[in-house]
Amino acid sequence: MKSGLFKVAPALLGVALLAGCTGIRDHRGHVLDKELAAAVQVGVDNKDSVAKTLGRPTFTGQFNDNEWFYVARDTNTMAFRNAKVIDQTVLRVRFDAAGNVAAVDRTGKELVASINPVDDLTPTLGRKRGFFEDLFGNIGTVGQGLPGQGQQGPGRSQ
Repeated sequence: MKSGLFKVAPALLGVALLAGCTGIRDHRGHVLDKELAAAVQVGVDNKDSVAKTLGRPTFTGQFNDNEWFYVARDTNTMAFRNAKVIDQTVLRVRFDAAGNVAAVDRTGKELVASINPVDDLTPTLGRKRGFFEDLFGNIGTVGQGLPGQGQQGPGRSQ
């Protein structure tokens, strides 16, 4: 009985460890039905019909309310890693001044940019202080007053 337990325990431990490495699929943004999105036609639909067909947009244009954007993104995240974009759809519906559909543009994940920030430090003026100088630097300076005022300080009279 004990020898069977010693054979099964490492296998169960391995399965439990591998379960922690499974990916997590996530959907963010608009749930976009491709058939309904294809039904929006230039010159036929207007703002009301697009809102009834696709729903409210994810966001509208920053400088022009006549641009509606529907954004949907599917990602996969492995343990302790950044999310990887599997699929992305951005549907841009542009309207003319009368509120009729002027253009419908669709883009995918080819426009997803990977940005790697630079790890360089920004130089600052003044003296360099370490962690302990920042932590203990004010000990003994409480009640000393402002620089240049000596022991008098604000609110004290001579």
